[in-house]
Amino acid sequence: MAKSGRASDFHGGSLTDGWRWFGAHPARERERDGWRFRVWAPHAAAVSVVGEFNGWDISAAPLERDGEIWSGFIPGLAGYTSYKYAVTGPDGQVRYKADPYGFHTETRPATASKLYDIEDFRWTDGAFREKKGAHPVYSSPLNIYEVHLGSWRRTADGGFYDYRTIARELAAYVKDLGYNAVELLPVTEHPLDDSWGYQCTGYFAPTPRYGTPEDFMWFVDHMHKSGIQVILDWVPAHFCKDEQGLYEFDGACCYEYEDPKKREHAGWGTRVFDYGRPEVVSFLLSSARFWLEMYHIDGLRVDAVASMLYLDYDRKDGEWTPNRNGGKENLEAIEFLRSLNRTAFAADPNVLMIAEESTAWPLVTRPPEAGGLGFNLKWNMGWMNDMCHYLKLDPYFRQYHHKDITFSMMYAFSENYVLPISHDEVVHMKGSLVGKMPGDYENQLRSLRGFYAYLLAHPGKKLMFMGPEIGQWHEWDANGQLDWYLLDQEPNRQTLAFFRAANRFYQKSPELWQIDFDWRGFEWLVPDDNHNNVVVFLRRDERGRDLLCAVNFSPNRYEGYRVGVPAHRKYTEVFNTDAPEFGGGGWGNGEPVPVERVGSHGKEFSVQLRIPPFGGVFLRGEGKTPAAQAAKGPARRSAKKTARPAAAAGPARRGREQ
Repeated sequence: MAKSGRASDFHGGSLTDGWRWFGAHPARERERDGWRFRVWAPHAAAVSVVGEFNGWDISAAPLERDGEIWSGFIPGLAGYTSYKYAVTGPDGQVRYKADPYGFHTETRPATASKLYDIEDFRWTDGAFREKKGAHPVYSSPLNIYEVHLGSWRRTADGGFYDYRTIARELAAYVKDLGYNAVELLPVTEHPLDDSWGYQCTGYFAPTPRYGTPEDFMWFVDHMHKSGIQVILDWVPAHFCKDEQGLYEFDGACCYEYEDPKKREHAGWGTRVFDYGRPEVVSFLLSSARFWLEMYHIDGLRVDAVASMLYLDYDRKDGEWTPNRNGGKENLEAIEFLRSLNRTAFAADPNVLMIAEESTAWPLVTRPPEAGGLGFNLKWNMGWMNDMCHYLKLDPYFRQYHHKDITFSMMYAFSENYVLPISHDEVVHMKGSLVGKMPGDYENQLRSLRGFYAYLLAHPGKKLMFMGPEIGQWHEWDANGQLDWYLLDQEPNRQTLAFFRAANRFYQKSPELWQIDFDWRGFEWLVPDDNHNNVVVFLRRDERGRDLLCAVNFSPNRYEGYRVGVPAHRKYTEVFNTDAPEFGGGGWGNGEPVPVERVGSHGKEFSVQLRIPPFGGVFLRGEGKTPAAQAAKGPARRSAKKTARPAAAAGPARRGREQ
């Protein structure tokens, strides 16, 4: 594309590879090697490039203006040279800004950009990317391990591991545990560790806390060679107000809204991107495409989508400006999100575009052509909130909140959901996942196993933040590391063994993931047993094979728990959270369970199960009930006598408590 074409696209909001033009790039001009700089600063009176290389002299390397864009060539600079733009605003004040399109930065607390050529890395993940393209996410397993790189594991002296060391250890760990994707809290450069990356300054720069851009490319490449997809948390909703960042970049509102009722997220202390400004749209679209194309990232989890969609988000009456129709919807943000997803799928048809959207906004995971936002996955925040509320309840009181574990099926297929237990649920005094459970530590670990069985069985893709797999007791601390010392204890090693086995069972069971977004893949058997805190349902694959999933959220163990089932010959237990190797008591169905012609829950046939306390069992149906059995008189009379609506089958359904 010619320069004039790039400028036209940029100002029109359709430049999606802006990093190739803006920023600093190695160049040879007038027979001299150097770097070509280009930056957008529409309100600036002057712009120059400064650094130690020229004594921070704002007159030493001035850029030339062409409309709203400033550019220039500086010969003789070496890679890794630190630089900033000295931007003289309309008020005459000089502001020293990092490069918005910079590829590399100094390590905090230093804030300058660094010259870096990202074109030379040799990727070796072609086979992984080809294989991924042959297995669309909609009918494939997706089990995500969410990670904060700075606090997953640290060195003996408390320092950070580098990208390459983290890659080796994390890939081996995640692969062994049976996860097939990692989601990274933002690695885009951010000044403050405590923001976890959600208030960033470098939309094209991986943080140097853990190494160079090439090191992060190596991280992704290594994860791919281990069969692990890499998803990035990406933040187009807001940006921090640090002086070196995008904040009032040229002395006026440039990347943020000018309207004071739209430009601030007061609760976060941040500025809001101006989605109605074409140049800002080009900047954000280019950032998204950059990570997908230049770093081979497999997906973007778009943070805080609700804050983008609603003009009144976290604002009181009188503090927000309605749209042109008088409504609270941010029409500009809606169109931006649609353009974002079109751009992403054009760059990679197999990309995972995941919305963190916490409201009931419709059609988030439907195409723009159908009136949707165009994502292909959405975090199920309602399910997450319901489950965290339910898990903290004393088991006795759970009977009054049974809808917490069943209501999600009222809307489970309205979107393509990911079921998240994310970092937000184990911080800010919310406690760890294990710590939410009632009872002593043994029962908390038992409850953790039962809940995880429910998570794996529930329709939707899966996400779990790091820590529960080792029985993490302490709340997540971003300034430390996971409590790896817990693995010195047998119960914690057994918990890790459980997660390894459960995840591998999930991977090998198409009933649990092949039809995640359609009622064909799910059937309630027992949705209403609130008195016993039990749910039972079937999951099915494309061939019609079913897996019976029974989860008990009470401390009681059940013998002879009768459940209506399809007319199989028998059900055989294939996974049990109470297995002794996981630290359980071994309460389960050691022998195949025969299907009887005894009516229950509106079905002609049923089985009697053993269900462990705070646990889950999975049984696979086998064969068909012989016609001879169905013809037996007593069995037929028994069915006729006992068949009745599920709601009326209380005593027979509950079985016997042990």
